[in-house]
Amino acid sequence: MTPKKKTMAIDTTLETRAIARYIRMSPFKVRRVLDQIRGRSYRDALIILEFMPYRACEPVLKVLRSAVANAEENAALNPASLVITKAYADMGPSLKRYRPRAQGRAYQIRKPTCHITVAVSPEVDE
Repeated sequence: MTPKKKTMAIDTTLETRAIARYIRMSPFKVRRVLDQIRGRSYRDALIILEFMPYRACEPVLKVLRSAVANAEENAALNPASLVITKAYADMGPSLKRYRPRAQGRAYQIRKPTCHITVAVSPEVDE
């Protein structure tokens, strides 16, 4: 029998979020970054995003800072006590472009976009 993992209790009633829409990047690439910061404190997430080598870190960092600014301004929360409760990337509309191919044919290229959502809430001490 395995011991039960201790989980953090997180108050989702004061959850604030930020959404970046129509980001010109594949949601699969963004999810790889979001999986690393989900459930971490704001400070830890900033450090992780600063040093990860992926291009998706820049828009995720922007959305995270926006969510924390919303929490500070609208709910008067301390940024040091915030935890990332939700972080996900949804598929946006794809830009459809055409590339010329042999014998006069056209080959469709889909350039994906995504919507990034990050929600933060204060950490509850047990």
